[in-house]
Amino acid sequence: MQKILGYMRRAIQEYGLIDDGDRICVGVSGGKDSLVLLMGMILLRRFIGIDYEIVAVTIDPQFNGVAGNYSSVEKLCADNSVEYHILPTHIGEIVFDVRKEPNPCSLCARMRRGALHDATLEYGCNKIALGHNYDDVVETFVMNLFNEGRIGCFAPKSYLSRKQITLIRPLALAPENIIRRTAERNGLEVVKSKCPADGFTNREKTKQFLAQMEHNDHGFKDRLFSAMKRSNIDGWGGINWIPAEKKD
Repeated sequence: MQKILGYMRRAIQEYGLIDDGDRICVGVSGGKDSLVLLMGMILLRRFIGIDYEIVAVTIDPQFNGVAGNYSSVEKLCADNSVEYHILPTHIGEIVFDVRKEPNPCSLCARMRRGALHDATLEYGCNKIALGHNYDDVVETFVMNLFNEGRIGCFAPKSYLSRKQITLIRPLALAPENIIRRTAERNGLEVVKSKCPADGFTNREKTKQFLAQMEHNDHGFKDRLFSAMKRSNIDGWGGINWIPAEKKD
């Protein structure tokens, strides 16, 4: 867990993610990323020197009309005295049965984000923490470039003016393989996704493409991310970023 805490601390400092007095809604899907994020947020409070509160929230899409089993997440929160809420929704039914979306991920993500934003306000939080990792950052950049013909990504920190809440990604510098090993070594019980599209998404294809490129040319992903940082694409240069022409 020490490696993960190091990555999280660096991200928090480099991008100014957390401040004293924050009450943070941690989105917990039950996957490895969100569980490691939650555990990291719990442990960081002990030594990072920032006074913040945590509320864990699960948006249950109820795929195939069946409620998810989040008892392991409930136990993790109870053992660490973290407030936890499970919010059942009809997102799975709307996406797959009513709309019959051929590319369901985009609509599902938007609906889950909307529900999480509302929950953030309902539980008196001013920030949302999501579990996107380093690989997600690079994958999103590549997907936007090749699928949409634009240079961009999500940001490490975003202010949602309509809701007056701030979205943060404390795991954004942590590689996925380290997150996976951390979840396994710390006995975090992953809630298996019941999404019918799981494993067949455009992101999965991009993940495989990047894995092959990394195999052929080690450091490929790191160079992509370095380019994003140098150009400060969507804030990835950090709060102390200086344009190259002003560094001399």
